[in-house]
Amino acid sequence: MSANPKQDYDQNLGLKMLLCHAEEEEIIANHVIIRRCQVLIPMFVRLQMGTEGEQLTEQETAIYDRQIRVWGVDAQRRLSKSHVFVSGLKGTCVEFCKNIVLAGVGSLTLNDDRLVTEDLLFANFLIPPEENDIQGKSVAELCCDSLKDFNPMVSVSVVKGDLSILDADFFQKFDVVVLSCCSLLTKKSVNAKCHKLPKRVAFYSVECRDSCGEIFVDLQNYNYCKKKNEETIECELHYPSFEEAVAVPWRSLPKRMSKLYYAMRVIERFEELEGRNPGETSVDDLPNVQQLRKELCEAHCLNESQIPDSLLRRLIASRSEFPPVCAIVGGILGQEVIKAISGKGDPLKNFFFFDAMDGKGIIEDISNVNS
Repeated sequence: MSANPKQDYDQNLGLKMLLCHAEEEEIIANHVIIRRCQVLIPMFVRLQMGTEGEQLTEQETAIYDRQIRVWGVDAQRRLSKSHVFVSGLKGTCVEFCKNIVLAGVGSLTLNDDRLVTEDLLFANFLIPPEENDIQGKSVAELCCDSLKDFNPMVSVSVVKGDLSILDADFFQKFDVVVLSCCSLLTKKSVNAKCHKLPKRVAFYSVECRDSCGEIFVDLQNYNYCKKKNEETIECELHYPSFEEAVAVPWRSLPKRMSKLYYAMRVIERFEELEGRNPGETSVDDLPNVQQLRKELCEAHCLNESQIPDSLLRRLIASRSEFPPVCAIVGGILGQEVIKAISGKGDPLKNFFFFDAMDGKGIIEDISNVNS
């Protein structure tokens, strides 16, 4: 800080005014703004960062200049120092990975040892179409190669092995853990390991079946700030684990609860009982799934009409993801992770559902009423 505090304040205010002025002119003369912001943003970073942490480099501010103007320097700094782990690289997670790599996270670690199949090619645009390029490589390795080209400033790597062999110490290296294409037991296990860590690790699970998608969020005890009536207020949210959330009795949930929530729990339970991997169902399983639905509805005092046959049939009959739904759900997931890392905006609590049949996205807060 200089010997004249007011001079620093005036300089800072002047830069803020220039940046606002540039944003107003963007609609009229976009080419002018690009040149001006390349000079102004690095100056803004040096004045704003102070002693809050390691500064963004001028290369980073040149690349991320537009998003810095949206969510600020400190938010971008947090993103660039964050570490994200993703397991299960189907279409939705691929969209998510693309989004956060372009946003500028510090590192992204991928986990998916499967070999490429026709179903995986359907919604995974990161896998090269040439057969010679995919031979002998796992899905994670192929996606890693492609993501590095999206943003060379993000470190993208691969970890091999089943999730069950990764202990809690492994997950301590990350700020965010995202799971897809894994069993009910695996979701509960990994989420529990994140809860045992001394630091807060944000946990997300995401699934897309046919034209439907689900996101689960667990930020544990999460504090953030938001503006209300031109005042900044501190907010705190308490999140249940995945195991706690799905254990909430159905009879205690709101009457207008999303039907997709119930249907996903029935199919998830069916796959667990049958020892199948997620998505390994077909329309031939419908009678057995309907029987399980009846048993679960009786146990939870829920009318079976809340889980329609037509919805169950859609979810179990299709093994392929619907790419437009992957783009929507993957975009929502990317937005939520960026909010959690940056501390900007109200986070989602704690389930999000999307159904392309009606085009609606629904947020449901499913928490243990006794906790």
